Amino acid sequence: MNETENKNLTVIAGLRTDETEEEFGHAMDELKSLCEACELEVAGVLTQSLPHPDKATWIGSGKAEELKMTVLALDAAYVVCLGNLAPSPMKNLQKIVGCPVWDRTQLILEIFSRRARTREARLQVECAYLQYMMPRLSGMWQHLGRQSGGGGSRANKGEGEKQIELDKRQISHRITELKKELSQIEQTRDVQRQGRSRDGYPNVALAGYTNAGKSSLMNLLLAMGRRSQEKTEEKKVFEEDMLFATLDTSVRKIAIAGRKPFLLSDTVGFIENIPHDLIKAFRSTLAELRYADVILIVLDSSDPHHPMHRKVTEETLSELGALTVPRIYVYNKADLRDDGRTVKNGPGNEAVYISARTGYGIDELLDALQRIFRAGNRRIEVTIPYSAGDLLNRIHKEAELIVEEHRQDGTYIEADCPAALAEQLLARCAGTP
Repeated sequence: MNETENKNLTVIAGLRTDETEEEFGHAMDELKSLCEACELEVAGVLTQSLPHPDKATWIGSGKAEELKMTVLALDAAYVVCLGNLAPSPMKNLQKIVGCPVWDRTQLILEIFSRRARTREARLQVECAYLQYMMPRLSGMWQHLGRQSGGGGSRANKGEGEKQIELDKRQISHRITELKKELSQIEQTRDVQRQGRSRDGYPNVALAGYTNAGKSSLMNLLLAMGRRSQEKTEEKKVFEEDMLFATLDTSVRKIAIAGRKPFLLSDTVGFIENIPHDLIKAFRSTLAELRYADVILIVLDSSDPHHPMHRKVTEETLSELGALTVPRIYVYNKADLRDDGRTVKNGPGNEAVYISARTGYGIDELLDALQRIFRAGNRRIEVTIPYSAGDLLNRIHKEAELIVEEHRQDGTYIEADCPAALAEQLLARCAGTP
């Protein structure tokens, strides 16, 4: 086999400790899907069971030798391990097998680096990757000792810095620069978010496990709200049946006839044991969830592990401080199961079965959204002076108009308004709530 043919061949290695057989099998399947998302071809699988990870080689010395033989037999180019390995066992394992060894975190970082399109996403991924590499520099420069003093005037000088110390300082400096630039981008994003808020449209954010169908749902809603096919194609977001198909946050206005318009944002998907540095790096992007009026938690109802996916999503939302935002559980891919239906999921949190591919259940989803939009509304009766045309425009955009009459002293309005708008109207105009 030539070099071109084997450059992406990979052996995946899994260590089972206290997981059930089903949990371990699911984790290995997911690792394989992650490899495929990174364009790595899984040629072999090796598993080990231990009470706890081996401190020296993670899977034990005997299994490490078996892994080496597997790599040689398959002429594999990479080994990808299930789990997040400490620097020392990763370094030892790499020495034994004789090829690059990645853990699950590095694999996810590699996928993110390949998928990042916007400058913000690229900066976020670079920051996370450098934070991941910092503790793993030890041993990378063992062939370079300290810079010893030379002859002449340098003869009596002490030993200089090790290469690792120079690298760590450079990486620390780069991380500081990245965080500063990301902070500036976050400020710009806040200004954009405030501008959208002034437009008066509710903000709806998509969240959920990766590859649950968030982008597909956004594209379906876009298509329902746009008459021009050409404009719909321009606004569509990328969708593909793979893990982490999209990373960059997209915000689109959804205007469907007979429904209150809203802004819909698509964010990066979640995954079990998502690297903590990635959550920190993407915090500004994921802030769309924290500031949303409603979160649609999209789940793949055809996946038997979707209860675990829901738990992972809720834990991530909790870490982001977004767990208190009103939410709807959207069980997508209902056409792939036999019991597609709409159900209640506790007070205030509805669960709706849909299919973003066929359109099944979308009306029920939109009805649920409209109910949440109206939940905080106030019924007001107010006469708006003709000089306050801006208020009338906001009512048309943000409120549900019931009565509109043009009278001598202004426009009489009866409407269901968001609480904040109702307060402003009553403060500026003579009226009776």
